[in-house]
Amino acid sequence: MLYEDDYLTVIDKRAGIAVHGAPGDTGPSIAAWWLEQLGDAASAFDVERPGIVHRLDKDTSGVLVLAKTPQAQAALSGAFEARTTKKTYLALVDGVPDRQKAVIDAPIDRHPGDRMRMAIVKRGREARTAYEMLHTDTRRSLLEVRPETGRTHQIRVHLAAIGVPVCDDAVYGKRDPGGRQLLHAYELSIPHPAGGRLTITAPIPPDFDRAVRAIGAETLALHYARAVEPKLEPDGDSPS
Repeated sequence: MLYEDDYLTVIDKRAGIAVHGAPGDTGPSIAAWWLEQLGDAASAFDVERPGIVHRLDKDTSGVLVLAKTPQAQAALSGAFEARTTKKTYLALVDGVPDRQKAVIDAPIDRHPGDRMRMAIVKRGREARTAYEMLHTDTRRSLLEVRPETGRTHQIRVHLAAIGVPVCDDAVYGKRDPGGRQLLHAYELSIPHPAGGRLTITAPIPPDFDRAVRAIGAETLALHYARAVEPKLEPDGDSPS
C-alpha cells in the first residue's frame, strides 16, 4: 500500500494481476480483492466497479487509486474524465524513437479487423501522448511517458505506431518467453476528494529495475527505485 485515508487507498499494483477479471478468467483481480477489503461498506457500491476509478493493463505495474466511498469514487472518476489528473509512466521500448521528445497525437479506436486490439483509426477518439527519451543503448530505450488522454492501451498503441513498441508487449510488439510488457505507472497526481492535490509515486519493481540497468542506466534505475513520500498539498481547487 502506498497511501490511505478516509476517502481512498492507493496501491502499487503488481504486473500480472487484472483490475477487472475478463469473462471466464478465474484468476485474482483488484476488483474482487477490494470488495473483500471494503467488507460491509461494499454494499454501497456498484458490484461491477467497487471503488474503481481508473485502470491499468494486467501486465502494467504501478500506482492504482481505489475509492472508499461512492462520493469519493464519483469525485475521482470525474477528475479522470475532466483530465485534471497527471499521469507519468516509465516505458522500456524496443529501438530508439526518431525524436528525443515529442507528443504523439493520433486518434485511437478498436482495430477494424481484431476487436481484442486497439489501433490508430482516422475517425477514432482523440488521443495524445507526450514522451521524453531518458536513455538508450541503441537497442532499447527508457522513456518517460505522460498520456494526456486515457484511451484503452493508449501508450502501447502510440509507441508501437512510432516504431518503438513497449518491450515484451505480446499484442503490439514482441514478447520473449517469460517476459512481461515493461510499462510502469510511476507517478499519479490527483485532486483529492476532500481538497488539495495528492501525488503518489510507485518505485519501479525489481524486474523493471534489472531491465533498466541492463541498458546501462544504473543512475536512472537508482532514482526510480527509491521510495518517495506521498504529498498532499493545497491547490487552487481546494475548499476554503
